Amino acid sequence: MMPQHLLLLLPAAVAFTSNVQPSLVAHTAPTKGNGIMSTMVDIDSATVDPMSQYGNEKAPTNINMEGPSMTLREAEAENGMPWKSSIVKRVKDDELLYMKFWEWQLSFMEENLTDLKYEACSNGETDFSYNVNEKKKARIVNICASSKEYHKIRMTYYDAGDNTQVFNAVWYPDAEYNLPVLGIDILAFNRKKYLAIVDFQPLHEEESDHTATYEHLLKPIKESYESLKGRMSSKFYDETQFFSNQMLFARFDDEKVVHDDVFPAFKSYVKTHVDLLKSAERDPSKTKFVLERQTAYDTYSAERDPATGLFAAMFGSEWANDFVHDFLFSMSENPGIENMPSALIGGNPHVPPPGGRR
Repeated sequence: MMPQHLLLLLPAAVAFTSNVQPSLVAHTAPTKGNGIMSTMVDIDSATVDPMSQYGNEKAPTNINMEGPSMTLREAEAENGMPWKSSIVKRVKDDELLYMKFWEWQLSFMEENLTDLKYEACSNGETDFSYNVNEKKKARIVNICASSKEYHKIRMTYYDAGDNTQVFNAVWYPDAEYNLPVLGIDILAFNRKKYLAIVDFQPLHEEESDHTATYEHLLKPIKESYESLKGRMSSKFYDETQFFSNQMLFARFDDEKVVHDDVFPAFKSYVKTHVDLLKSAERDPSKTKFVLERQTAYDTYSAERDPATGLFAAMFGSEWANDFVHDFLFSMSENPGIENMPSALIGGNPHVPPPGGRR
């Protein structure tokens, strides 16, 4: 089953895990809006080991069905997006490596989805749309949306200069579609190590248990990119759960792969996912079942997200706990900071992810 995954673990980022209290800026807002989930993948290799470098089911009730009056573009502009330069001023060359992924996806959503609406990125107390640690020079921005086809789409950009660049997005189909979630994670570490994953993440172990099969649509795309045929390690996640056989996965050290392979393949998977939904029949009788499976996805992912310690070190443990459970995986139960593993409260990078691995 598919975990979502948000990222951000790299050798250079060890500097981010000091015990100094982070100096940060965050928004608070009373509006409760759309939560999201992320797609976290392991960077378990001989040269990049993220963890060594850092130390009740609930329905998606936090979706504001009426929606704030703000448009997607207004929400984007509120935090200066799309950014044109990195928070780290010394970075000069293609400093926001994945911003074109953000810009293309948002434009594609506007052009191809029905009744696209902005959804507030809040749990009712904290606005998760933006956070920054000025001292450690890292910032994160999020935007949420819904449409007739998708009850939740979230996009995230994380900028820490050359240390880390990340684009992450997850698309949840409307619950009347018994179809996979679309998960995207594109990461760069020190501009030397790169990781990419794009997948139709299944709700069921058997592809045939979905309303429509889809791997035959993805196979020709994957076959076109030799660099994207890698296998994910099982350090944090079980590849047999919430991942398809046609997952695009790559670790590489040549930045050209981002432009030549990852970007066009990403666009093809996004287009294919939207086409799949538009060609499928809605089935209202499946709504409860689909939401249960999406909740299982969120719960599985929240328990195993290795980025929790990094978020705690960068933005504080309370923000990190709420961000993971109320935003990244908003259908998971929030256990409260008092139930966070003690090592993660301090952002200890050497503690395995909650729940271990199966």
